[in-house]
Amino acid sequence: MESLYINNYPDLVYYPLVNFNYYSGVCEIVGESYMEETFKFYEPVIRWLKDYIQEKKPIEFNLKLTYFNTASSRFILEILDLLKSYQDNGGQVKVNWYYKREDPDMLMEIQGFEAETGLKITPIIFD
Repeated sequence: MESLYINNYPDLVYYPLVNFNYYSGVCEIVGESYMEETFKFYEPVIRWLKDYIQEKKPIEFNLKLTYFNTASSRFILEILDLLKSYQDNGGQVKVNWYYKREDPDMLMEIQGFEAETGLKITPIIFD
């Protein structure tokens, strides 16, 4: 298994950067996520996570999304549900969600995902 790095669209701000490091277990999704073909983008991300979980290694999942649309939120929820299931079965999972101080709506989104999944999400302010 290899690390996953997706930055095929550096000029398109509505595609996030994905950097999942197989060796460290640090997985990051950074930027904005509001592309049209959401399934096509997130399907390999979810597949990689499912494969990685089979390795039974710790995961640190860092979300640094400044914006996402409803379609993207469904896939974020699917990812968080997957991580919660892994944790419930003995996997070591840490989830951090970075948000800007001037964006209290994002904090509410984070709290909503935490309530819906039951997964502890640490909100971290960044400037």
